[in-house]
Amino acid sequence: MAPLNVAFLHPDLGIGGAERLVVDAAVALKRSGHNVIAYTSHHERGHCFQETKDGTLKVVVYGDWLPRNIFGYMHAVCAYVRMIYLAIVVLIVTRNVDVYFVDQVSLGNPFLVMAGKKVLFYCHFPDQLLAKNTTKLKELYRAPLNWLEEKTTGVAHTLMVNSQFTARTFKQTFTTLNVVPEVLYPSLDFSSFDIDHSSVKIDQLVPKAPQHVFLSINRYERKKNLNLALEALVELRSLLKKDFDSVHLVMAGGYDTRVAENVEHYEELSKFAKENKLLNHVTFLKSFSDAEKVALIARCECLVYTPSNEHFGITPLEAMYCNRPVIAVNSGGPLETIADASSSDPQTGFLCAPQPKPFALAMQSLCETPANVVKFGKNGRDRVITKFGFTAFQTQLSKAVEKMAK
Repeated sequence: MAPLNVAFLHPDLGIGGAERLVVDAAVALKRSGHNVIAYTSHHERGHCFQETKDGTLKVVVYGDWLPRNIFGYMHAVCAYVRMIYLAIVVLIVTRNVDVYFVDQVSLGNPFLVMAGKKVLFYCHFPDQLLAKNTTKLKELYRAPLNWLEEKTTGVAHTLMVNSQFTARTFKQTFTTLNVVPEVLYPSLDFSSFDIDHSSVKIDQLVPKAPQHVFLSINRYERKKNLNLALEALVELRSLLKKDFDSVHLVMAGGYDTRVAENVEHYEELSKFAKENKLLNHVTFLKSFSDAEKVALIARCECLVYTPSNEHFGITPLEAMYCNRPVIAVNSGGPLETIADASSSDPQTGFLCAPQPKPFALAMQSLCETPANVVKFGKNGRDRVITKFGFTAFQTQLSKAVEKMAK
């Protein structure tokens, strides 16, 4: 088949799980021989994935001048306006695009479809479920936005989601859409984790002395439940007693000074660590390079993954590929990626209730049984290579796009 022209539309091409998938999808189609350009409303070279700044993926920005909020409010409306503007401008400036890959915000879909374009919409999770309707006024504000989200999602020619969990949630949320979305699991570009990270001075990021280093990687957002990792550390102190001196937790997170919640939550976590006398056992890191992330995973004994009902969660796959076990909450995407003792597959970690004690017990188990760190790590790497390889991801996505173009 002749190479296709594929345009990606994403609201903010920074650092996060959704952005990682978009970059991987674009790279996958490019490796399949197609022509790819990513269009976004914001791209900051100091806060983005390497492929978007080293020339691997061409990125074009339109509409960054539009507001992200109005006096701290109406973030959703502003996001919708920015995506509509992006879609209209891209329609004007592009020629002969065969397929538009849109994700996260669906409000641009009708404009593309009305222009006779083929649209693949990737739903990471229904946006309306991420919004917190804390007041009646907020419910009234969200009602028309939720209706718009459902209708504009439904006009896409192909719908994809990131897990079976999200597929079920999609059907339960968008009740008027008579469609079963296809599951396209996020994947890893293994070459990104086979890189040489020897140039990273890891001792400047993590104290050299601790024997047992646990790692948390997530954006500094309250919904990621990062407090759970710190609370588990408090519990672990009472379990290990004098051996607790050999334990250290690294909290590494995506941090954007433009996002008030990132700044506020970082301060909240730092305050908790200070009040609970954990400062000698915790290191907080704000953002990091790809090489630093690989070096951090290599230095740690285990990944601690704290979000509940996570739509998929790419970070556990990254850790497992790097031979590290994972402790995660027993809900959402991790149920599909991590095999614990109850699984018929070889164990790759622990799935726990979202409470400090179960997490602490899992951490204690790994501290006291180092052989399991090696065993679970090897099992995890095998699982990722077998079930979540980049080749399978590339093949499935390429077939979907080529089918749409026909």
